[in-house]
This record gives sequence, structure tokens and C-alpha cells, in this order.
Amino acid sequence: MAQAKLKIKKGDQVVVLTGKDKGSKGEVLKVLTAERRVLVQGVNMVTKHNKPTQFSAGGIEKKELPIHVSNVALVDPKSGNATRVGYKVLKDGKKVRVAKKSGETIG
Repeated sequence: MAQAKLKIKKGDQVVVLTGKDKGSKGEVLKVLTAERRVLVQGVNMVTKHNKPTQFSAGGIEKKELPIHVSNVALVDPKSGNATRVGYKVLKDGKKVRVAKKSGETIG
């Protein structure tokens, strides 16, 4: 079965739509296409207790866990609100992502 394409890429600004971090914004650090999840900076933070090893001291560490791509939406470059993503082919033949709300291209 072919993997569906995700419209959110690494480096995009997204807003969380549901869950404990609803309304918070952050940058996408990593996209996990096989699991359809994204890692967003400062969102879905958990406390991880690490044992000391030969290379690290161990201790308590706060880190992000991935959230499902359906729970985030791209931030509109014009208004700053959540928007859906569409595609448009420019006159020079280049395919770009556009925000559905404002029509702005997403860089």
C-alpha cells in the first residue's frame, strides 16, 4: 500500500488543535511519515528518568514526544491562525504549497 503524503514538513510553524497542549504553537523538528506523526518543539513534553551511563550523567530530562499529524495545523503566514494546506502550480511550472485561508505561499 502506498504511503499517503503529509502536507506538513520539517521547519513549518504549526498550531496544536486538540489535546493537553491545544492552542500552543511550535516548529516541526521531525516528521515520522510511517507513523503519520510529527515532533513539535515544546509540545507534548514528558519527563524522562535516565540512568547514568559511561557517556552521560543521567538524571531527569524533559523531552518532546511525537503527536499525530491530524492534531496539528499549519500556521497561516498572514494571520497567524490555523489553516489547511493546498497546492498550486506557478507559471514557471514550480509546484508550491499555499495556505487555504489567505492564499499565501508557504515557504
